[in-house]
Amino acid sequence: MPIYAYGCSSCGLQKDVLQKMSDAPLTTCPECGKETFVKQLTAAGFQLKGSGYYATDFKNPPKPEPASSGCCGGGSCSTAS
Repeated sequence: MPIYAYGCSSCGLQKDVLQKMSDAPLTTCPECGKETFVKQLTAAGFQLKGSGYYATDFKNPPKPEPASSGCCGGGSCSTAS
């Protein structure tokens, strides 16, 4: 069951509530009793760990370094062939 954050705009109470997704949102503030208790938008609080997730599987592979051919690579080498 998800935990929802609620806040009252009348008295300022903020509370986290464990509810089923199918439950109706709460509207009455448990502190002041007014109908100003609303669900707040919060960030998801989970993290994917272990093998098989973004950190290990979907990063770009390291690029191979160019082979050294004795040239400086800039096109203006001072060594003449």
